[in-house]
Amino acid sequence: MAFPTSTTDHTRRAMMSVRPKTTMIALAAAVFGFAGWLSNDDAMQLSMFAICSTLLFIVGWSRLRTRWDASAGRANVDALDDLMRNNPVPFIAAGRDGVIHYSNPATEQVLSSKNATTLAGALQTILANPGAILFRLESRAESNGYAVEDVVTRQGHLRISVHKTGSADFLWRLERSAESPQRANDPMPLPMFTVGRNDAVLFMNPAARALVGERARSLDRICVKLPLRSGQLNDINTPSGPVSCFAVELEGVAGRREVILLPGVAATERKPDGWAFFDELPVPLLKLSRSGDIELSNRPARDLLGVPACQGNVLSDFMEGLGRSITDWLDDTAAGRGSVHSEILRIKRDDKEVFVQVTLNRALENGETVLIAVLNDATKLKSLEAQFVQSQKMQAIGQLAGGVAHDFNNLLTAISGHCDLLLLRHDQGDSDFSDLTQINQNANRAAALVGQLLAYSRKQTLRPQILDLQDTLSDLGHLLNRLVGAKMDLSLSHDPVLSKIKADKRQLEQVIMNLVVNARDAMPQGGQIRIETENVDLKEPLRRDRAVVAPGRYVSIKVIDKGTGIPRDKLQKVFEPFYTTKRTGEGTGLGLSTAYGIIKQSGGFIFADSTGGEGTEFQILLPAFDAVEHVEPKPVVEKAAITPTDGVVLLVEDEAPVRAFASRALQLRGFNVLEAESAEDALELLEDEALKIDIFVSDVVMPGKDGPSWVQEALTSRPDVNVVFMSGYAEETFGDTQAKIPNSVFLPKPFSLTELTETVQRQMPDKAASQVSSGV
Repeated sequence: MAFPTSTTDHTRRAMMSVRPKTTMIALAAAVFGFAGWLSNDDAMQLSMFAICSTLLFIVGWSRLRTRWDASAGRANVDALDDLMRNNPVPFIAAGRDGVIHYSNPATEQVLSSKNATTLAGALQTILANPGAILFRLESRAESNGYAVEDVVTRQGHLRISVHKTGSADFLWRLERSAESPQRANDPMPLPMFTVGRNDAVLFMNPAARALVGERARSLDRICVKLPLRSGQLNDINTPSGPVSCFAVELEGVAGRREVILLPGVAATERKPDGWAFFDELPVPLLKLSRSGDIELSNRPARDLLGVPACQGNVLSDFMEGLGRSITDWLDDTAAGRGSVHSEILRIKRDDKEVFVQVTLNRALENGETVLIAVLNDATKLKSLEAQFVQSQKMQAIGQLAGGVAHDFNNLLTAISGHCDLLLLRHDQGDSDFSDLTQINQNANRAAALVGQLLAYSRKQTLRPQILDLQDTLSDLGHLLNRLVGAKMDLSLSHDPVLSKIKADKRQLEQVIMNLVVNARDAMPQGGQIRIETENVDLKEPLRRDRAVVAPGRYVSIKVIDKGTGIPRDKLQKVFEPFYTTKRTGEGTGLGLSTAYGIIKQSGGFIFADSTGGEGTEFQILLPAFDAVEHVEPKPVVEKAAITPTDGVVLLVEDEAPVRAFASRALQLRGFNVLEAESAEDALELLEDEALKIDIFVSDVVMPGKDGPSWVQEALTSRPDVNVVFMSGYAEETFGDTQAKIPNSVFLPKPFSLTELTETVQRQMPDKAASQVSSGV
């Protein structure tokens, strides 16, 4: 599989030009390695050895890349053979297109396809579908510089690793985990082992086995004291007794850890050198003074911070969110005070929100303590944490809002009901009539506010139906034009083949009105408000903010304005209840939270996009409905007027004011009313078989037995009695139970005198029909 070489004079000249540079780098690597060997400081030793290894790698690949570039991308076999001819581990150099430039002899022994010209073709002898694995590894190496994955083949486990070596070249390494390289040709001369979950040792190279004296199965057989401390000296069990070794722990795949040991490391007071190559290290690092001044930074750290340079700044210029002074935290770490040397901070970036875990390590330089800060991107972790906290908060507020709304509905039912009773005894010419009307109107306003609370907590009663949005918005257009006023230009734009949706028409209109009013308030000098509808077909999940929209067909409704916009730091709070940017008295802070609750309860999603000074766009996504079920409307049967003695009502309500109002209202309409303040009292009354009841009117939530429970028990002996349930909670909270009770309807609180009496009258059985039926 190896490509032939083609050495030209141009190649020789290129190699001669690069050789002095690589020679100097090699000498520098030797200096760093020697400095690390003699250094006293643990962290400095690790840094020196890492720099040395990096420089040696640069030397080898600089010469190799020079040969490739000079020969128009063809690999030079002589240069590669110098590095890998005797290596027992298969190495393959290939381009981005998968064409093999070079493979060492070990590769031909493992892969039998000698005529293959691509990496995928070569691996087909041991992998069923190598293309997907190679693409996945190459993509990760493209972004991270390195990738590794363990796969199961017909011949056992195989570890495939890849390094990005240039703009379009990759170096692949194939290693069977079941095979142990010969000790004489061990590619890793330092002791190295792999640790899995529960500290199980999965692999030890020959150098590690020679150091420990056995193939250890668990980490406690290797380390004298656990846990193993990365970047520090650890006592290692050997046949001759504990030996102090410098340990470096690297995170692997699938929860594995790669541990490299440096035995025989001794402390020294020799002055360290070599910070010039700090920038070449692949891990985001900052060198800080005790006061927080950034003395050095490498390229990955600057990329993470989103700045071209860091020198001349302090750490607090780029990070925030610690909860205390960053300078105090750095000083405590430098002095060895406290045990928390790792914190998650927020990076001050304007383009995106980034969180980083900062781990501090102490080092000595010229007798002064400096700090090496290792940065890890923690944005995904913080996003998950914020999503969990937000969901918990919204759930808690929703439960509180639902409970408060239920209690308020009982109070408002009593207030508005007794007001209706008073209005029956006063005409418009009475001096008290206007006062009573004000009480009634304000009670209705309070009921609307409670309805918003229920909408936010998603516990309101919805009446969904199949809707044509074009017709709905057309009907709503006149009201919207009056809402926005003469200074606003309201325009509607529809998809010509817009799908239908299933929603509560009244509640959907409320959502659109709330959004339009907000758009109007954002443009006090006037402007244009656009409402756009269109079909959206999602082939893949849509991830926006903290929501995931499943694939499928949706109808999109957008309300767009060119107003003042919403600041970015406040955009995530706009759907929270009682949050408003308006002045006191101009808004309740429930408009958008109500819209959020209605849309979520309808099975949809609502999103907000805004740029300060440029405007805001709200988008609603509701599932599309293609087929419309045509249900024949039930004919309305006009019932004869009921005389005062025609109907007997058993009223069960635990709230005394509500029970008093309902009883008087029904009696005024001509019903005979029996009252009970609990389900147990109602069942006790029904023990009298001679008592004839035409209809049960019951609250749903009561102390002891609830409404549906006692009604089901009563219907076993009185199956022909109709039922009216009333509650301050939504119908959905007990809808499944109600569906099992025949001839039952739901009346939401608060209700008026007219609503109560008409509902009860509609549920009254037709006695004339019953008498005819019994006579036949």
